[in-house]
Amino acid sequence: MNFRAATADPADLDRALGYPADGPVAALTTDRVREELAAHRIRPEWIWFAEDEDGRILARALWWGRADSERPVALDCLQVREDVADPAALAAALLAAGHAAFGKSPVYNMSLPRGWRSDPALAAAVAWRQEAASRAGLTQEVERLRYEWTPAAGTAEPTGRLVFREGTDEEFLDAFARLSRGSLDLNTQQELATMTEEQFARDDFAFYLDCPGDRSWWRLADLPDGTRAGMAIPSATPYHRNVGYLGVVPEQRGQGLIDEILAEITRFHAAAGAERITATTDTVNAPMAAAFDRAGYEVTEIRLVLERPAGT
Repeated sequence: MNFRAATADPADLDRALGYPADGPVAALTTDRVREELAAHRIRPEWIWFAEDEDGRILARALWWGRADSERPVALDCLQVREDVADPAALAAALLAAGHAAFGKSPVYNMSLPRGWRSDPALAAAVAWRQEAASRAGLTQEVERLRYEWTPAAGTAEPTGRLVFREGTDEEFLDAFARLSRGSLDLNTQQELATMTEEQFARDDFAFYLDCPGDRSWWRLADLPDGTRAGMAIPSATPYHRNVGYLGVVPEQRGQGLIDEILAEITRFHAAAGAERITATTDTVNAPMAAAFDRAGYEVTEIRLVLERPAGT
C-alpha cells in the first residue's frame, strides 16, 4: 500500500478529485474541492490518498486550512472504498501518514444530520471513522450543535441591562480568564486541566485575534454601574459571519444576561448586512443552546469533533 499526497500535476489532481463523493457521510464534491483549491484553503499537499499496487485509489483524506495557514487546521473529508475489508485500519494508516507529514494532528470535523444515530448505515459509517481517528491519536470526542441565524429571525432591541464598550487587550485577557471558570464548554474544561487560566486566556485571545474579522468588533459587557458582566466577540469564518465567543462572568450568571450578549452580537452582524450568522456549542451546554434557541438561531447540523487530547 502506498500513502502519499497529491501533486500539483493536473492529471494527478484530477485522479484525486475524481474520487466519488458518495456514501452516508457527506463529502465535498469535486466542484467544491476545486473552489477550495483556488482559494488556497485546500492544497495538493493536503490531499492524501492510499493506492494499491495497481495504482487504484482505495482511500482519500482532505485536510482544510485558512488561506494563510502554514499547516492544515482540520480534516474535512475521509473516505474509503466499500470493497475494503477493514476501512478503519486503512483510514487510520492514511491519517497517520498525513499527520507525520504535517508535524501535527489536525482535528477531524464530521458534519452530520440530527438523529444520525437512528440511521444504521450512517451510524456504521461514522463508527469506522471514529475508530480510525482514535487509532491515529484523535481520541477525544466532542459533539456540537451548529446553529444558523438568518434575517427572517429578526433581532432583539437593546434592553439597557448591559452597556457594551471597547476594551484594552488587558481587559479582554482578564475577561477570558474569568469566563473560563465553571465553563460548561468541554474544550475549555480539558484545556484548563493542563494549563492555568492565564495561559488559557492568552491562547484564546490569540485564536480569536487570528480569526477573520476585526479586533475592533470586540466588546466588553458591563452592568450600568460599571461592574463587569461578560464579553461579546463577533467573529467570522472565510465564508460568513460567526458568533465567535461570548460569556457571562461567574458571579453574574443565572440572570439571563447571556441573552443580552448574544443579541448584541446578532445586532452587530445584522447591521453589517449579514445574511447568515453561524454558531456552535457543545450538546452538553444546555444553557447556551437554549439561548441560541430563544434568539431565533436554528440547528442545521451536528458537528462531531475528534481531536488529540490537550497536552498530548
